[in-house]
Amino acid sequence: MTPEFELDDKVAKVLDAVYAAPSERATKQAQVKLRRALMTARGKMVYYGYAPKTRVGPLFVAVNDRGLVALDFGLSEQEFVARVAQRTKATLVRSDDETGEALQQVQEYLAGRRTTFDLPLDMSTMSEFQRRVLNIALKIPRGKVLTYGDVAKAIGKPQASRAVGQALGHNPVPIVIPCHRVLGADGSLHGYSAGGGLQTKAWLLQLEGAVLPKMSE
Repeated sequence: MTPEFELDDKVAKVLDAVYAAPSERATKQAQVKLRRALMTARGKMVYYGYAPKTRVGPLFVAVNDRGLVALDFGLSEQEFVARVAQRTKATLVRSDDETGEALQQVQEYLAGRRTTFDLPLDMSTMSEFQRRVLNIALKIPRGKVLTYGDVAKAIGKPQASRAVGQALGHNPVPIVIPCHRVLGADGSLHGYSAGGGLQTKAWLLQLEGAVLPKMSE
């Protein structure tokens, strides 16, 4: 059995207690413990799914009971699962049902049939600084751009442009949180860590009707 599908140890132990309970009363007590263990394990469960062919390549998403946890593209399924598992410390399970809505919305966006997203986001694995930065990115209107300096000023740290760039570079849900709408101080495109690099960043800006800036060397 692969690590993604191993049952949480606490749940397994409580199940054993249910099966071994010597009386009806003991069984009921064990069942109560099982429900508690399942509620705990649920918080550690992340579901993922993918679309094999999109404009940006194979597209992967991951969700939990709070919302969208991760989005990535241009990498393998194994790489995506390992990356999300390491960041969330959760068990990943493939589920088309759980991820269907997120995949559909992102594919519609990439195809030009959607202009906004209606997806809850789980930002609990991010630092407070990164959440502040990405919340500013979320507010940038479609077709508009800000600079790293603009974002730094918006969070009250005007000297933190480099740290802002790092926070955006580790955005776990690109496209949905539009870090591609943030440019260099001179208005040029700078590093984009998601699949396709600057070419993808430029394409997303064109898709949204933004005036395409020059690319940095």
